Amino acid sequence: MTVLTDIGQLATCPSASTDAGLVDDAALVWDAGRIVWAGPASDLPDDYAEAERQSAGGRLVVPGLVDCHTHLAHAGDRADEFVERLKGTSYLEIARRGGGIQKSVRSTRAASDDELAESARARLGAMLRQGVTTVEAKTGYGLTLDDELRVLRLYRQLDAAGPQRIVSTLLAAHIVPPEYADDRDAYVRLICEEIIPAVAAERLAAFVDVFVEDSAFTADEARAVFEAGAEHGLGAKLHADQLTDTGGAALAAEVGAASADHLECVSDEGVRRLAEAGVVAVSLPIATLVLGQEPLPARRLLDAGAHVAVATDFNPGSAPSSSLGLALWLACTRQQMTPEEALRGATAEAARALRLDDGTGSLVPGAPADLAVFDAPSLATWLAGWRAEPAVRTVVGGETVWAWMPK
Repeated sequence: MTVLTDIGQLATCPSASTDAGLVDDAALVWDAGRIVWAGPASDLPDDYAEAERQSAGGRLVVPGLVDCHTHLAHAGDRADEFVERLKGTSYLEIARRGGGIQKSVRSTRAASDDELAESARARLGAMLRQGVTTVEAKTGYGLTLDDELRVLRLYRQLDAAGPQRIVSTLLAAHIVPPEYADDRDAYVRLICEEIIPAVAAERLAAFVDVFVEDSAFTADEARAVFEAGAEHGLGAKLHADQLTDTGGAALAAEVGAASADHLECVSDEGVRRLAEAGVVAVSLPIATLVLGQEPLPARRLLDAGAHVAVATDFNPGSAPSSSLGLALWLACTRQQMTPEEALRGATAEAARALRLDDGTGSLVPGAPADLAVFDAPSLATWLAGWRAEPAVRTVVGGETVWAWMPK
């Protein structure tokens, strides 16, 4: 049993609440990888007097962060496209001539298993130093049966090796690959009749995702993919209303999706439907910053009663940063989310977007002892002056898996 004392501010982020459950001058107790007590240090029960003591040094302690939207495994970069966009070429124009996702598909298909594994492990290490203990990881740069399966098998290996939990998502419906450009129906059939059954047979993914956009898949194609996914026990996620209003939010509500992600162009009707259906809206503010878009209307969604999560969308093109701390700072500065709303977006609400009901994203009795210690006295101080330094300490299952002590 371990008692963490000298906590300047503790954020418990209860899943059933709408605030961050902030406690000043707090203490936290865990045993066998689970939280057993959290509250003001002055109320710490005498039962824990003989437990091992550790000090947070007056710092902020939050639940282990949950990045609920990443494209973790891929090869190559798209730095040339970054320069092109700075010169005025649009994302869609680059994509139409074979760049964008298509370029990443070519690079990923050509990479070896070892190359993909090495780069993915390095990215997870960087996330761990940011306090991220749970990572959703999508496919989508293979787009063949064999390539999608090999990435999902890699995610399974990474999850087993730890220390972070990996939640895998099949995104074979990212774009129609060039070899199916003249027969997109055949590619949708491949996803529904071959890829999804193979993924389900090995239990390689929790969700199936579809990019619903003018340059990707239609709502009817997405329905077919979601129907096949549901038949094989896979939950639904959407890349929705990112570049245009395609009715993706309404579709997410219709199919009972766990989340609708992006939503930069969501309509008022889409906002209403998401709130009524309880679908989590996932904000990806790094992508909107890079692409020069207005971000998801977080304030409008929150005021309508919707759940809003915050994630990085880490990928080689539109969001080439795995810093969830940066995404949280942008959620505050560009989307008028309060620090408490933003933190919940990367903890309890992000866990909701992944349908994790074991207490992940919270620090309440019974929840996993996954936590991060940041070198700031409070949540507001941390997010008001965001810095690129790593977390002081990251704990998974009660064990310290990253520690850095400032001078």
